[in-house]
Amino acid sequence: MRTFIAIDLNEENKAALTKLQDELKQTKADVKWVEPENTHLTLKFLGEISEKQADQIKQVLDKISSDCKPFELSLSDIGAFPELDYPRVIWVGIEKGKKEVEEAAKKIEEELGKLGFANEERPFAAHLTIGRVRSRKNIQALKEVCQLASLPVNKSKPANRPTDELVNSITLYQSKLTPSGPIYTPLHRAALQY
Repeated sequence: MRTFIAIDLNEENKAALTKLQDELKQTKADVKWVEPENTHLTLKFLGEISEKQADQIKQVLDKISSDCKPFELSLSDIGAFPELDYPRVIWVGIEKGKKEVEEAAKKIEEELGKLGFANEERPFAAHLTIGRVRSRKNIQALKEVCQLASLPVNKSKPANRPTDELVNSITLYQSKLTPSGPIYTPLHRAALQY
């Protein structure tokens, strides 16, 4: 099964990201937008794993989460990988909770390394992917709107403003790829300890 480990977003933040995507869609750029219900903060992509490995990962997540307190998370700026001039991935960053997210990802990387999972080649960057660019069509317009977009700090548009949310679990997801898009199924939620 194809899997990844992630932090979920609350409905208010998913709604804020939907409004943001609606703004960016006005550019008519050639972007495959992530469905709001599929938006999550990936801590580690695992790829294909066995049932036995899934059980080991669940134990690792329970162990890590028993050492982590719930924490506040807020969304921040919009950016692109590798950069806004040549975007392949459009993302929203993390402001509050960034340190905790990075620490959780680091612990997961270390513990899964002991089980033989390959380490990530690139350093971890806490972000939410909201779209994948398919071509250069209307890229300049997309860049300009990204630079002016109303998430997160434009207080004149409170409806688009995401909320701070409490993160209290880490989830192991199965990802099934279908012609209409991926379907994510939670396999295990590890509760952060109070």
